Amino acid sequence: MSEELEEIEDDELFEHHRVVCDPGQTAIRIDLFLKDRIPNASRNQIQVAAKSGFVKVNTTPVKSNYKVKPMDVVTIELPYPVRELELIPEDIPLDILYEDQHLVVVNKPTEMVVHPGYGNYTGTMVNALIYHFGNLPSMDGQPEPRPGLVHRLDKNTSGVMVVGKTEEAMMKLSEQFYHRTTERKYRALVWGDIEEDGTVTGNLARNLKNRKVMSVFPDGDMGKHAVTHYRVLKRYGYVTLVECQLETGRTHQIRVHMQYINHPLFNDPEYGGDKILKGTTFAKYRQFVENSFRLIPGQALHAFSLGFKHPATDEWMYFEKEIPEGFAQILDRWENYINTRQD
Repeated sequence: MSEELEEIEDDELFEHHRVVCDPGQTAIRIDLFLKDRIPNASRNQIQVAAKSGFVKVNTTPVKSNYKVKPMDVVTIELPYPVRELELIPEDIPLDILYEDQHLVVVNKPTEMVVHPGYGNYTGTMVNALIYHFGNLPSMDGQPEPRPGLVHRLDKNTSGVMVVGKTEEAMMKLSEQFYHRTTERKYRALVWGDIEEDGTVTGNLARNLKNRKVMSVFPDGDMGKHAVTHYRVLKRYGYVTLVECQLETGRTHQIRVHMQYINHPLFNDPEYGGDKILKGTTFAKYRQFVENSFRLIPGQALHAFSLGFKHPATDEWMYFEKEIPEGFAQILDRWENYINTRQD
């Protein structure tokens, strides 16, 4: 099993609820209080969540028999219900960079989810792949169907991906990701002026307060080992274009590592990059940045290249894909800005 696929399996999906009690709230047990406010949640589910520390009042875990009081801020995390997913072939265009009988290399567009899951049952890359290529192999033990996949990209991250078309190809490609013998380089626009090239090393795990995002745990045994190398490609004063090379392949790795060194990705909503973090206070500058945000749906991150050994021939394969139009337009705008600014 590949390291990349193990990461996907470890990504538990949770639903978050937050309720602020009314000023006139009567004192009742919190499990009864939440049962009346969360659709389709049973009292037993809530009690299990409380026992696991996922029911909190004013950020402090409480037991099921806690009685809510006026103005309490109640939060709960519940696992999404398991849904049997039927893979539906869909005629969605694919940007194919290479294909043979063993594998296919595709350029994933922004806003496309890679595989079906909670909230994204159709319109994914997997739906497109099974339409174009029929039955693709899957790894055993996956909680959700991911035929052909040996790695993935976040929804709003574009770029190069490889997909196995046979069981043997999928297995051998997965081994390469596991043993870190692939070569993956990304283009990322980050906030701030990065002084020099460097490396970020820090274990990654789910954030203790918000499981939808990751955090760096530099000390101790928590999380999974993660290493990102970065190199400056172009400076634009308040933002920097960098090349990131992955030594490991963890969930949100580049996004959280760059945030950790105080250089969040431009327009990254989960890691604080969708705010103006550097620059002037001029209204014209603010409008310039906000207009740039609108050119892309999320973080300015693109999987620029991928290298690996062909699973059947052992030949080294290498593929590149230039950044998509919206990302390129942002760079053009910053180039024009630094050439004409007078601040």
